Amino acid sequence: MSESAAAGPPAGLRERKKARTRAAIREHALRLFREHGYTATTVEQIAAAAEISPATFFRYYPTKEDVVLQDDMDLITTELLEAQPAGLSPLAAFRAAAAQSLAQMTATDLERFAQTSSLTAEVPEIRAKAIDEFTRTLDEITAALARRVGRDAGDFAVRTLSGAIIGVIMSATMPFGPTVASDIPGMFERIDAALAQLEAGLPL
Repeated sequence: MSESAAAGPPAGLRERKKARTRAAIREHALRLFREHGYTATTVEQIAAAAEISPATFFRYYPTKEDVVLQDDMDLITTELLEAQPAGLSPLAAFRAAAAQSLAQMTATDLERFAQTSSLTAEVPEIRAKAIDEFTRTLDEITAALARRVGRDAGDFAVRTLSGAIIGVIMSATMPFGPTVASDIPGMFERIDAALAQLEAGLPL
């Protein structure tokens, strides 16, 4: 056996395999939530459906709530943010990235996002865990904005702007119930309106 074979698959292949496993876990989890309800579905059931062990489940998702909350939306939005024209202000660039994120979503993506948004509105433990996700998202937006403006991610002004972005997104999305949460285009319209108000200096 060659050294490369003994070392296992290349890093790129391993990452793709991990991504497929992660996606499969989430797909089966969301299906089971639809069929049996969130509370009635166990990690053991999700793991069995995905043909993995519960221990493997926890390597990909620390909690059952994370299956609902963790997706690729933040990664896609920050990548689109960094691809915006240099002449746009940070807020204008973020608004454009958010709009492009919505435009790229397929019907399946919209359906999945509607389900996770409704679950977040309906299930108290998911809603509570969502605060942690907002904190993680704030860190990612801060890093992306810092790279965009050529500053350090620890820059106070950059982090303050990121916090303001997260704040208006929370105000536009969190107070609404499951019916409204399932209207993803409408949710993005509210987010854009909140960002526009922030961009204008939050006039009343």
